[in-house]
Amino acid sequence: MKYGMNLLLWTTHVTHELFPLLAKLKQAGFDGVELPLFQGDEAHYKRIGQELKNLGLGCTAVCICTAEANPVSPDPAIRKTASEHLNWAIGMTGVLGGTTLAGPYHSALGVFTGTGPTADEKKHAADVLRGAAEEAKKHNVMLTVEYLNRFECYFLTTAVDARALVKQVNHPHFRMMYDTFHAHIEEKNATQTILGAADSIAHVHISENDRGTPGTGQVNWNEPFRALKQIKYDGWLTIEAFGRALPDLAAATKIWRDLFPSAEEVYTKGLKFMKEMWTAR
Repeated sequence: MKYGMNLLLWTTHVTHELFPLLAKLKQAGFDGVELPLFQGDEAHYKRIGQELKNLGLGCTAVCICTAEANPVSPDPAIRKTASEHLNWAIGMTGVLGGTTLAGPYHSALGVFTGTGPTADEKKHAADVLRGAAEEAKKHNVMLTVEYLNRFECYFLTTAVDARALVKQVNHPHFRMMYDTFHAHIEEKNATQTILGAADSIAHVHISENDRGTPGTGQVNWNEPFRALKQIKYDGWLTIEAFGRALPDLAAATKIWRDLFPSAEEVYTKGLKFMKEMWTAR
């Protein structure tokens, strides 16, 4: 088992200014960090990757797609842009030395049509993501697509839908992830959900129901930890929490109040909680 911390709690673009924090996360006991990929070139991420290597930290990454690069768009030009964007993110993940690229990049974040996904949209997504998976194979990166709750997304909102997309893409470098925050909203039963997607889950986000410190809210934590143990999950357990430090990200994640006293509490208590829950199951 590997324990990670998503750096979106502090930034949407990791630079050398965050190197002291990386050292603190290593000292706290994390095995790695998850980097947001929104900008930057190969030279930039090579430098970040070297620092991670120096610290002995592993790495995963996360990205999204926008309306201008939407894999489910009816416009072939926009789908092509989506493919190019994903290929860039995959390449940067490889430069970082990362093993996994997670995120809701099946469709454009925050874009709604007023109805559910169509058959054409599902085909478009599968075609774009199959191409991305082939690119990921070249960089030894696993793609783990993330389903979101219905208030953030219309295209992929349950584990059943995410697993169906994995089967439709049908590529060894394309799997799905399980996020406890979204599952808390959308799933009836965490145990049945995880067992039902056991052959497709390759990444996990540990996120409280209010996006605060894991273990302080309403998520029924016994179920997901027990089920993950049952399916012999051995990937990353990565804390994902959001605060108000970044106004644009706070607006996007609908964080209007402080959910924890400090970021340090999130990662120290969160890590302790994850390790205790995993050991106890």
